Amino acid sequence: MEKKELLKIVKEDGWALDDAENKFKKDKDIVLAAVTQNGTALEYADKLLKKDKKTVIAAIKSDADALEFADASLKKDKEIVMMAVKAKGMPLQYADASLKKDKEIVLTAVRLNGTALEYADNSLKKDRQIVLEAVKTNGNALDYMDKSFKKDREITLNAVKSVGRSLEYVDASFKKDKEIVLEAVKQAGDDALEFADKSLRKDKDIIKASKQK
Repeated sequence: MEKKELLKIVKEDGWALDDAENKFKKDKDIVLAAVTQNGTALEYADKLLKKDKKTVIAAIKSDADALEFADASLKKDKEIVMMAVKAKGMPLQYADASLKKDKEIVLTAVRLNGTALEYADNSLKKDRQIVLEAVKTNGNALDYMDKSFKKDREITLNAVKSVGRSLEYVDASFKKDKEIVLEAVKQAGDDALEFADKSLRKDKDIIKASKQK
């Protein structure tokens, strides 16, 4: 196959790079066209092009998960990682450990997807601002925060507002807290009600809220 023909193919289907001859996996024009069409086609590029910043940026612009296939040196590049987490949040998992300790990077990630907190450095799982932002976007982030926040009412309230079922994971004292249970039930109905303390399961306001969901 000639370069011109392959170029046409990868512009339509980036993953076609997987079946290309090795010489084409080292060809910047071919690889750039492939990753522009499908970012994760970066997986099939020659290792030298996985170190090429322009190629990796093009891949991430197409699909932020392409960060997984970038060379380790670029997973330490704040500009590259920031671009990826700004798009999805979850590519934080592919960042170098040094950037999982970077508050700006982690804050950006959890504001897009709270469960990206799972991949933050433990030191930032103890950062209240980060945890609060995480639970606001996804209450399931409760699973990944430092246990010292288990009895933090504001964090718990924001978590159940975003994901009512996260009531299952809150401290037992909050399962007896009418405001918290009410917010959880407003969000998830009976799916949250089953995790409320028995003392609140027959509360008329809570029952009404669960029926309206």
